[in-house]
Amino acid sequence: MIRFGILGAGWRSEFYQRVARACADRIEIVGMVGRSAERAEDVSRRFGVPLYATLDELARKAQPQFVVVCVSRGQNESALRALAERGIPALVETPPAETADELAALWALERNGLRVQVAEQYWAQPHHAARLALAASGRLGRISQAQVSVCHGYHAMSLMRRFLGIGTEPVAVAARRFASPLVQGPGRNGPPACEALGNSTQVIAHFDFGDRLGVYDFCGDMYFSYIRGQRLLVRGERGEIVDERATYLQDVTTPITVSLTRHSAGINGNLEGNYLKGIQVGDEWLYHNPLAPAALSDEEIAIGTCLLRMAEYSQGGEPFYSLAEAAQDRYLDLLMESALATGETVRSEPQIWRL
Repeated sequence: MIRFGILGAGWRSEFYQRVARACADRIEIVGMVGRSAERAEDVSRRFGVPLYATLDELARKAQPQFVVVCVSRGQNESALRALAERGIPALVETPPAETADELAALWALERNGLRVQVAEQYWAQPHHAARLALAASGRLGRISQAQVSVCHGYHAMSLMRRFLGIGTEPVAVAARRFASPLVQGPGRNGPPACEALGNSTQVIAHFDFGDRLGVYDFCGDMYFSYIRGQRLLVRGERGEIVDERATYLQDVTTPITVSLTRHSAGINGNLEGNYLKGIQVGDEWLYHNPLAPAALSDEEIAIGTCLLRMAEYSQGGEPFYSLAEAAQDRYLDLLMESALATGETVRSEPQIWRL
């Protein structure tokens, strides 16, 4: 049984609440601490999670295996320092800090004994996990290009780096911003009340690693929009992935085209339930849902996967998304912001963390 606590009662913290409720046979939130008493009491009541006034009270009475830090970025350092002082492993939401100096301060905190991982979830979303497995299988040959148009900022950097096999190699970044009219779509609070025309801001950036290229293309509407789809292209010397299809050479005269096929229970009269089973290419399973048969969205499956891996890490297991990875992804994001602000190509410099 995974037993964890949570600091924070905002919008993001409710994802963890839903995952725990859907997987109550193996995941339990043993307590939470919220900055806003009214908000925390509401979340505690709706999800049936014990509410504590302080971290000390949570640690003493609930004894969590680890604590999820789900507070505003400016509060991360103080929360992580408090957990380090109490010897409690931490899973901190992304990004863990705002600036390179703040990231370096967290890195120093980890060097002094803090056990921490970062809750970057996109690598664990089922469709991305399957694509990453296919890219790592060798069928595409050495990967030289990843065009990521599925998520913003540091999230996109994490996918780009993993597809390209990049650590902290030097990079040159060029970026531009474009605005275009778009009928406004739904948001966190649901669909719009009426049709209205607004502006959609798109950012396109190139990350030149010398022998590998990352391309970022995103507008914020893509998370909820009905008419702005997500896209992904991964290219290697023997083939490529384009969204849900891949083509690669079996030999020099034999191209093979395959589809990434999702298998879900509960579709077309199936009576097994309502959950994702996994993703196949041909006769091979690229991905198995580790939280089946819980009825969860892809985002919630990814968050739940982070919780499973964090439980292993807290008991001496391997890291799955380290503070160094998170720092590098946020640093690449900051380089893109600088390139956007100046209109110039900016180049990375060595940082204190290493991958």
